[in-house]
Amino acid sequence: MSRLRVRNQLIEVRASDLRFTSSEAAEFLSQAMGLHLSSDHVALLLSRTEGWAAGMQLAALSMQGQGNPDSIIHSFSGGHPFVLDYLVEEVLQKQPERVQHFLLHTSILDRMCGTLCDAVLDRGVQEQQIIAESGQETLAYLERANLFIVPLDNERKWYRYHHLFADLLRKRLAQSSESEEGDHDRGVVAYHRRASRWYEDQGFAIEAFHHATAAGDTLLAAHLLEGEGMPLIFRGAVAPVLHWLSGLPRETLDTVPSLWVMYASSLLLVGQTLGVEQKLQAAEQALQGAVQDEKTLDLIGHIASIRATLAVSKHQADSIMAESLRALKYLHPANLPVRTATTWALGYAYQLLGDRSAASNAYAEALANSQMIGHVMITMMSTLGLGMIQEAENQLAAAAETYQRVLKLAGDPPMLVACEAHLGLARICYAWNDLQAAMQHGRQSVQLAKQFEQTDRVIAGEVFLASVELAQGEVGSAAAMLAKADHIIRQQHFENMLPQIADLYVRAQLQQGNLAAAAHQAQQLELHICQARVSLAQGDPRAALGILELLHEQAVAKGLADERLKVMILRAITLHALGDKVTAVQQLVDALTMAEPGGFIRAFVDEGMPMYPLLCEVAERGMMLDYVSKLLAAFEPEESQIEIVKLQHRTLPPQQLIEPLSARELEVLRHIAQGLSNREISERLFIALTTVKGHNRIIFDKLQVKRRTEAVARARKLGLL
Repeated sequence: MSRLRVRNQLIEVRASDLRFTSSEAAEFLSQAMGLHLSSDHVALLLSRTEGWAAGMQLAALSMQGQGNPDSIIHSFSGGHPFVLDYLVEEVLQKQPERVQHFLLHTSILDRMCGTLCDAVLDRGVQEQQIIAESGQETLAYLERANLFIVPLDNERKWYRYHHLFADLLRKRLAQSSESEEGDHDRGVVAYHRRASRWYEDQGFAIEAFHHATAAGDTLLAAHLLEGEGMPLIFRGAVAPVLHWLSGLPRETLDTVPSLWVMYASSLLLVGQTLGVEQKLQAAEQALQGAVQDEKTLDLIGHIASIRATLAVSKHQADSIMAESLRALKYLHPANLPVRTATTWALGYAYQLLGDRSAASNAYAEALANSQMIGHVMITMMSTLGLGMIQEAENQLAAAAETYQRVLKLAGDPPMLVACEAHLGLARICYAWNDLQAAMQHGRQSVQLAKQFEQTDRVIAGEVFLASVELAQGEVGSAAAMLAKADHIIRQQHFENMLPQIADLYVRAQLQQGNLAAAAHQAQQLELHICQARVSLAQGDPRAALGILELLHEQAVAKGLADERLKVMILRAITLHALGDKVTAVQQLVDALTMAEPGGFIRAFVDEGMPMYPLLCEVAERGMMLDYVSKLLAAFEPEESQIEIVKLQHRTLPPQQLIEPLSARELEVLRHIAQGLSNREISERLFIALTTVKGHNRIIFDKLQVKRRTEAVARARKLGLL
């Protein structure tokens, strides 16, 4: 009977005032619970219909008003009295002793195969007398007899018991084991130990760990947790390990100090940083007085490595470096997982210190080692680090591909490290002026980052979202978001975020014309590039140029490609403001040459109105026309085109024209003044001929003229040319 039919029967039951016949109750329960009983079993079941019918009436009643019948069907367990009654008296006790023995003692297994059952039963002399067949033969018999066993593969190698039957068997085994409490080798603990050893021998480490913890064998579980060259927590078992460790008393953890270290490492993996240092200190206390052998020294190195990772979350380069070097000093040469994690942490320290070459080398080494040993977490973190270096080197397309690889490794649902990959993609989409995609990745980053404890990643994502708001002209909204972020980071001591917030804050204040507030913020945090922007806004380009010359020298000396591009763009604007148009254009062309392979757009557009006329100057000289056209087009939707006209052409007050010319119309007008034909203009601007003619009509209407010569004369009179 399908679940759909089961559901339909329940509806019929309600309609018939919840009354069952004996046969209905028997058939319904046997099929709903997935027992698939034989005709003999159904006949036995019919003899006990009172209990079944009562149980089903209660089930149907509880389902009234409930939208999911499956939840009721799955709610049955071996603890329901009428189910136990039937299964014990009519099924289990009717089996031969050898089958009962097999069923009871293999019930500890979530899944089973023949050799595993043989290992659990530990076929000694007594077991051989009881059970003549092998485990695989017995499993085949149980399937033929329809005794609540479910095959898990087509080869009939692996099986499991029906969950109701397994519940019953485990309860019966526990009861029988209580009478054998003094017989250590025949108790439930012994069966779990045997299962654990079999799974370990077969390479199923997580299953082996599960049975070791079920046996209450701390030493065996600790051995399995440490793994053969790869701790269990790095192989997808963080949740069960944390669950087990959190239930152990301190006295037990103190007897095995490595468990404290694994506890700290597990917490770190799931983003629960608050309790990590406490666990590390407990480990150090437990190690006091211990013999300084290889294992103890390795634990000391592991503790230092975890502290280095903690310092990574706080962006403390000096602490990362010191703890990483201490870790590498003490860690055993064969402890590749932790040594690899430490190498990655060193890479991040180098990145913070601006040594991108050393950072790239460390990330590459960590990536190679992590892939070799199957350390997925460090593979992701090292790949992420390489992506950040590519992004800093202005290799945006390569960085985007790298971040996408991280997302693929992070899986679905994603591991928390995916928040950094989303934030990297958000920055790249922003640089390419794809603000919608940038916003989407930024929000995904924030959503994932909220699962971390004591981290600045949420703030980093929200500050990025503020930058998108600012780019979309939502200055007030962006300023409010930045003010909130500033309050949080000062409260939680995430000072490393202050420069990024202050940079956006200065840009927002400059857009609103609040020069004093912008100058105060730039001066307070000694943000040199912000000070240059403020000087420009205050009409002091010489002061701005002095700052920018120094910043350019530093960026070149340190090989910081991203910083050099920012400075070059701002230098071009500053030189243009000083009237040195030739040098300004050449500087901008140099910046464009550096930026074009990466596809940068916002780096130029975010400079606002002063950038537009400078780009026009480059276009008029016929230089890098494809790229410059894309950049000019990005200015097109701006609502403040009238400001462009003022800055570029020093027009008369706009009321002298009924409607001011747009930036594109001004471009077309300049080409008309140069004597270019409509076709030549379309080729120069990479637009259709019909589009050029359309611009001509609009220009003539706005200037209130009918011919090209009249348009040029009128434009010169208004100061547009």
